[in-house]
Amino acid sequence: MTIDRKALFKISYGLYVVSSADASGNSGFIGNTVFQITSKPPRVAIGISHDNHTHGVIVNSGKIAVSVLNQNVDIALIQTFGYKSSRDIDKFANFAWRVGENGSPIIINGAQASFECSVLQRVELETHDIFIGEVMNADATNDTEPPLTYEYYREVLKGKAPVNAPTFVEEQPEISDSEVSGVNIRVCSVCRHEYDPEKGDPDHGIAPGTPFESLPADWKCPVCASPKEVFA
Repeated sequence: MTIDRKALFKISYGLYVVSSADASGNSGFIGNTVFQITSKPPRVAIGISHDNHTHGVIVNSGKIAVSVLNQNVDIALIQTFGYKSSRDIDKFANFAWRVGENGSPIIINGAQASFECSVLQRVELETHDIFIGEVMNADATNDTEPPLTYEYYREVLKGKAPVNAPTFVEEQPEISDSEVSGVNIRVCSVCRHEYDPEKGDPDHGIAPGTPFESLPADWKCPVCASPKEVFA
């Protein structure tokens, strides 16, 4: 049997902040596996890694909120919710949010809709669980911005899937002509973003042709905001 991973990349996804709250506080992460399975009654399925802190919070609370992100969302929100853990920081501290009717935190800025669910069922798999939730409340707040899709995130924003994402695939870097010619390409150990000196990082003031060694000490990964030291 042969599995071509590129075939799975053709599945369409959105990007969402999946959140909940229990006695330990608010928790949330960037999810891409959220989809509606019935309309009467409205029910959704949400895939979550066992390793996500939010997984345990949802098990404890039985409640889930989903904030549907749009293309103009602050990249800092994706960096925070996608590559950091609610075990370590309050992810909501620097972003506008509100408390939903079921007590879960909901993102305000950069989200075009939200809905809240009560967990009906939990399907356990090897690395991830699927939570089946009944939608108890939904709110469309911004219809003017296009939703943020996983394809847009990958192709336009050049983002990479976090390790706990269902779509994560361990990439084996190929030897490129640039590497053969002596150009030192560095890879972020957190999100696998590649820094290519020939391209630089123009969005953050780094001109093409800038060697990695010449980057400012406070330069950070443009995808996950990790420090320069994590690049290898």
